[in-house]
Amino acid sequence: MKIAAFRHTGQPGVGLVSADLQSVQPFDLPAAQRELGALPVIEMLARGEALPALLAAVALAEVQLIAPIPKPRRNIFCVGKNYFAHAREFAGSGFDSSAQAGEDIPADPIYFTKVPESVVGPGAAIEMPAASDAIDYEAELTVIIGRGGKGIAAKDAMAHVWGYTIINDVTARDWQSRHKQWLLGKSFDTFCPMGPWLVSADECDGTKTSVRCYVNGEERQNASTTDLIFDIPKLIETLSAGITLYPGDIIATGTPVGVGIGFKPPKYLKSGDVVRVEIDGIGTLENPVR
Repeated sequence: MKIAAFRHTGQPGVGLVSADLQSVQPFDLPAAQRELGALPVIEMLARGEALPALLAAVALAEVQLIAPIPKPRRNIFCVGKNYFAHAREFAGSGFDSSAQAGEDIPADPIYFTKVPESVVGPGAAIEMPAASDAIDYEAELTVIIGRGGKGIAAKDAMAHVWGYTIINDVTARDWQSRHKQWLLGKSFDTFCPMGPWLVSADECDGTKTSVRCYVNGEERQNASTTDLIFDIPKLIETLSAGITLYPGDIIATGTPVGVGIGFKPPKYLKSGDVVRVEIDGIGTLENPVR
């Protein structure tokens, strides 16, 4: 199934997207729950409850899609340097403050977070901040946790995955380098485009899918999740070893080679650009830059 969050006639909604991607059937939920997008639905399913009742379908063309989880309960968990080619690209960029010489490929997953307030939806603008002119894109397959837990073994981890979405991990590279730890450079307002919807794990094989990114129609990134240094089970095992995971938690799995700092000179985003991320089995997330 695909679950989308949206606004229709000024009101929040969340519902099932049709197989032909032409309409959405809203769930019959109170307004306070609809404001949270797909999160209450994921929580219901994790408790073993049935999906909420469905209302009459609305054409997707008539709604404004928003981030499928527009108000995450806590920070988005993100993984740095998790594709082999990107890890080498980043190490050679001069912006990698996380490794010593000769440590291009990490021995363990590198986690950081983005604050919930950085989340925006499909079509929303990535706002260029006055504080930086080194703004970069990062296309990422993103895991949505279904059944929570702690101390989850890698062999059991996929049973805790509800599904997937797309995140563009927008980054202020100068802030990322200057402040050593990456929270500030990753968490500016609008720096976490998410969408276009959530896709359940039975419709998307996150272990073997293509991730692509285009800027103004120019292909910048194109890789398969088979190239991940640390696969999804390892990421969940590592994160849950000391942190309890909850339904609706969000884990961005890292970005492939081809980010802006990998070019000579770097190809940073600028006002007027359009960034499009495509992931097979999920769809397309597109955002203008202004």
